[in-house]
Amino acid sequence: MSQPINFDRSLQRLQFIFHYCGLTFKSKKLTANQKLKLRCVYLFNFFCLNSDVLGGIYWFIDGIQTGKSFVQLTYISPCITFSFLANLKAIFLIHNENHVSDLIDDLRELERKDEIGNDNIENNEERVIKDNIRGKHVRFLHSVLKCSNVLSVLLILTFIVSPLILIALKYYQTKEVELILPFLVIYPFDSHDIRYWPFVYLHQFWSVNVVLLNICAVDDLLYVCCTYIAIQYRLLRYNIENVVGTNRVLQDHELAEFQQKCNQLIKWHQKLIRLASMLESIYAESNLFNFLSSSILICLTGFNVIEMENVAFAVSFLVFLSSSLLQIYMLCFFGDFLMASSMEVSDAVYNSKWYNLNARTRKNLLIVQTRAQKPSKLTALGFSDVNLKAFMSILSSAWSYFALLKTVYTHSGK
Repeated sequence: MSQPINFDRSLQRLQFIFHYCGLTFKSKKLTANQKLKLRCVYLFNFFCLNSDVLGGIYWFIDGIQTGKSFVQLTYISPCITFSFLANLKAIFLIHNENHVSDLIDDLRELERKDEIGNDNIENNEERVIKDNIRGKHVRFLHSVLKCSNVLSVLLILTFIVSPLILIALKYYQTKEVELILPFLVIYPFDSHDIRYWPFVYLHQFWSVNVVLLNICAVDDLLYVCCTYIAIQYRLLRYNIENVVGTNRVLQDHELAEFQQKCNQLIKWHQKLIRLASMLESIYAESNLFNFLSSSILICLTGFNVIEMENVAFAVSFLVFLSSSLLQIYMLCFFGDFLMASSMEVSDAVYNSKWYNLNARTRKNLLIVQTRAQKPSKLTALGFSDVNLKAFMSILSSAWSYFALLKTVYTHSGK
């Protein structure tokens, strides 16, 4: 039995998260019964999460009307924003799930052809170089996926365990039990009644899980697709430099074979452009909301870390801040990685021995070089490119909002 290709091994790391989110990246291969089961899981998670979100919004509105402190109001705001982000990411992925399935199939086909071609390479040095190109990026991707999962578990634990620690500390100091919940949410019953409190606590625990599972699932799939498209671009770059690397002028009887190889490289490049465009169309809307919400999330979470007197909750928001920063950074990092790798094709043509070719082939390569100067990229619905420059802009905006919020809070007399 043949071993699964690298791409399938990477996707297998996402199966667990996608299963418990009620999402899928292979919708066209599922039976109607399997799709129904997934939709039921998703709807259960959706109603579980959004019942808490509605209660949090109601608490926020009630807090404004009843004069709750500024810190209390900012405590619930980033949680609501993060929940909306998780909702939209999952909804947009479901809306585009057929396109996701097509993208996965095309990437798998490319990867399988590439690995078969690699096995047939007689030059051992060339095989080692290509294995290194794949290996280092796949290892990095798997490290990112692992760190993402670990940080999500840490974030869940900090928010869920913090109230239990506070309950224990207050009991130790006062010998009285004061029930505390992780989040400020209004329910149609007394959530601090001992008869209901354990169930409400578990409900909020699962809501936190749903938020992080949705965000991790959608983002991790983006990381996987970006990585494997970028790997294909770098293999294409190597092939162009290798195929067009002859140091002598080709004879007439050699040109036909070379022209065929050149046409294959051009078709490969066109397919990668199409796949990157598919990935962009799938994620454009969620990237836009991600960009809009990230500055607010970082600002409010940073404010909570500084101003919150309760150390346990301050630590929780510190982990939350780290997660928010890492989430938007990795999104921009992989977007930047895709852009850079696609533009390297232009450099590959320039660095090749194109001047030893006939006029027709030189014109074809010039077209490839010119097209490659326009990078394949992810955007926030066309308003902004997803790259490291965008990450710096988000940090700059977040700092401006934070400085303004701190000034208003200070002058308002707390």
